[in-house]
Amino acid sequence: MLGLARGLCFLAAACLCPSSIVSFPSSVQIGGLFMRNSDQEYSAFRLAIVEQNTRPGIAAPFRLAPHVDNLETSNCFTVTNAICSQFFRGVYLMFGFYDKRSVSALASFCEALHISFVTPSFPNDEPSRFLLQMRPPLPPALLATIQHFGWTKFAYLYDTERGVGMLQAVTEACARRGWLVTALSTDQANEESLQFIFEELERRKERRIVLDCEPEKLYHLLNMIMRLGKHVTGYHYIIANLGFTDIPLEKFSFGGANLTGFSIIQPHSLVAAEFLPRWAKLDPREYPGTDSGNLKYTSALTYDSVRVMVEAFVHLRAQHIDPSRKGSTGECLANPAVPWSQGIDINRALKQVHIQGLTGNIQFDDSGRRKNYTIDMIELKSSGMRRFGYWNDDEKLQLISEKAASDNDSISLDNRTINITTILEAPYVMLKKNSEMFTGNDRYEGYCVDLAEQIAQHVGINYKLTIVPDGKYGARDPETNIWNGMVGEMVYGHAEIAVAPLTITLVREEVIDFSKPFMSLGISILIKKPQKSKPGVFSFLDPLAYEIWMCIVFAYIGVSVVLFLVSRFSPYDWHTPEDSEGRETGTGPPGVAAGAARGPSSPGRGGLAVESSNEFSIFNSLWFSLGAFMQQGCDISPRSVPGRIVGGVWWFFTLIIISSYTANLAAFLTVERMVSPIENAEDLSKQTEIAYGTIDSGSTKEFFRRSKLAVFEKMWSYMKSAEPLAFAKTNKEGVARVRKSKGKYAFLMESTMNEYIEQRKPCDTMKVGGNLDSKGYGIATRKGAHELGTAVNLAVLKLNEQGLLDKFKNKWWFDKGECGSGGGDSKEKTSALSLSNVAGVFYILVGGLGLAMLVALIEFCYKSRSDAKRLQLAFADTLTNKTRLSVTSASGENGRPLRSDFAKAMAAHAGTSGLGPTVPLSVKVTDMA
Repeated sequence: MLGLARGLCFLAAACLCPSSIVSFPSSVQIGGLFMRNSDQEYSAFRLAIVEQNTRPGIAAPFRLAPHVDNLETSNCFTVTNAICSQFFRGVYLMFGFYDKRSVSALASFCEALHISFVTPSFPNDEPSRFLLQMRPPLPPALLATIQHFGWTKFAYLYDTERGVGMLQAVTEACARRGWLVTALSTDQANEESLQFIFEELERRKERRIVLDCEPEKLYHLLNMIMRLGKHVTGYHYIIANLGFTDIPLEKFSFGGANLTGFSIIQPHSLVAAEFLPRWAKLDPREYPGTDSGNLKYTSALTYDSVRVMVEAFVHLRAQHIDPSRKGSTGECLANPAVPWSQGIDINRALKQVHIQGLTGNIQFDDSGRRKNYTIDMIELKSSGMRRFGYWNDDEKLQLISEKAASDNDSISLDNRTINITTILEAPYVMLKKNSEMFTGNDRYEGYCVDLAEQIAQHVGINYKLTIVPDGKYGARDPETNIWNGMVGEMVYGHAEIAVAPLTITLVREEVIDFSKPFMSLGISILIKKPQKSKPGVFSFLDPLAYEIWMCIVFAYIGVSVVLFLVSRFSPYDWHTPEDSEGRETGTGPPGVAAGAARGPSSPGRGGLAVESSNEFSIFNSLWFSLGAFMQQGCDISPRSVPGRIVGGVWWFFTLIIISSYTANLAAFLTVERMVSPIENAEDLSKQTEIAYGTIDSGSTKEFFRRSKLAVFEKMWSYMKSAEPLAFAKTNKEGVARVRKSKGKYAFLMESTMNEYIEQRKPCDTMKVGGNLDSKGYGIATRKGAHELGTAVNLAVLKLNEQGLLDKFKNKWWFDKGECGSGGGDSKEKTSALSLSNVAGVFYILVGGLGLAMLVALIEFCYKSRSDAKRLQLAFADTLTNKTRLSVTSASGENGRPLRSDFAKAMAAHAGTSGLGPTVPLSVKVTDMA
């Protein structure tokens, strides 16, 4: 009876208090709608559910039972189908994403069915009470940031996929504050349309731009901005979404532009401190999208959404509200739709949630939007992202102190490993002959390799040398404004330093920073050495021009004739033979007897008339002039004043001519002269036979393209229109073209490289003319990396003061030269004389000897014939006897046979030959000496 009484009492109590025994479901059905490319968000959703269902000590004694649909498309039909399917399965509430095409249909169905939809998507333009917005509204924080930077005129690039709610809020606020805003849609933001947009903004001088796009589109938009070169100093961008940390933006900062954005994730909160380590350890095969290591803000909102739903059901259970749905629900597409009775209770419970999540404080107002939230403001620096302030409802905009910002921004260069970009260009950077045996930086050698090593030691960094992939120095495409080469590597974040022969120019200085020059140089002209012709056998005549030699010959003949004439007309050049006592027997003009000249008492030879003689016959005059010209003298000399005047001026003439010839002969025979077809840039511009060009994508090309000098403008016009192309991809290609063109191509290159090429075999190139300009090579650092740039600059100055820069240049240019001292640096090359240089002299000597022998033979035959006629002898006998006598007879004075000996020999020959009796001869013996 006692037990029955207790049972009746319990039953009565249950009837009086039905709510106290209402059972709460052990499994809570929730729905999930995920669009394409939302792997990470789905992984965050699953992880939150797993934690709810498995974490020990969980406050809610129920499990979450998810029903997930992955939608390939987001049109109204697909979304409607998914919502009805989820509703038919009996879900209590739904979580998911939407876009512009589906938001209206989704909001309508949720309102009609009274089913709540929790979403991290962008806030709907027309709020619905059953749409719970996890993403806080951004316009208040955006407007506060714009006001902080003092913008009164800017451009607003937006994506209409997100709706026009934020654009409308911004434009209305701008109208109230008097700001000028230019709104431009980026829906069709391909490169061509974006280029047109930025050209228009540039024309309006607008470089302050707000980018209102989702991270996926924003990433491509920023890449196009970088390719267009609109990320340099002077531009300032504000990213109008909460995913500033979701995109790898480091490349964008290297151009120098300011970049500001927002973040909703609170990485220093307690929830984040527990969640982020677990997130980092997830297996990407089980949780796709977690391998990136970067938690997107939509994933953080997804995780917080599950926690909000759990908290709402905890509240419902505490209020003894059963959200269960009994039986099937097929009234989704009914007209009118039948609302769910418990839907309002769940929606009310959701809006009462107040928790701390990954995105900070989570609370909702009556319309289902976030309130009392905090948004961090972040700026992108060369050292990384830095939080410089925050915005919330209570404090509005709050900035972090400058000291704290400086502390956060400071970086240490000690023991850093940085990427150094360079280019394979001898002698700056070259692969070692056995480079395959080495790894890393040890594979390279050269001037810049030594320089990079010294700089790393002074700065205190570890480095890795990387060869620029496209093999270019760096130039901006005038059409696309995209940088290539080493400059592009730094602008787009692939390297931090460039140690290479990179010329300091204005356009490069706008996007990267340069150190002080480590080498000075200029543009020079490289040509192939002219072919050296073999010296002629009469090259010793080259010191004097052909005209001078002809004038000398005529002068020689003329002087000889004048000397002959003045000697004939002057009585002082006539004389008679001296007597035996050494006195003259008479002097006077021809035909005058000695006795008449000297008087009757004059001693003489029995009063016979003696004929006077003159030594300066025409042949003697020629001989005298020749002896004087050859500076050998002569056995005769003029006695008269006119003759001596002629001789004196001839001697002076020969002194000057011979001295000049001797001085010039030394240079011509010992120095090899090469005549260049061009001597300077002006010579190049005035002709078209020799083509010329520069390296493509370099400072040399930019110099000619931007030059305003008439000569260089003319050269640039030629190079642009030259066929085949005048430009070479690399210096190596340009030098090879010079060597193969047989003197028909000149390469305009930097003088340091020109000097190096001249020192390399086959030593067939040369530098002509002076430098066309003056510039320097500098070490480049990323724009904005001030600490690194300062350290590198100080290192360059120190190396210069220590003399190491000059030492490196001598080592790689001249100590390792292959063309000897001087190489091809000079037009002249001193060398020893060869036989070919003086062969003509030997030919003249041999020719002269031969001519003398020929004349002697002619004279011998002629004299023999004359003697044969006079002596009435046979010519052959006379020739034979004269030959025998010339070879075997005794010699007279000075080694010449006497004529008396010849007469005796001829008489003896006549007597023994049967020619008749000996005829006594009267022979006058004369001393020919």
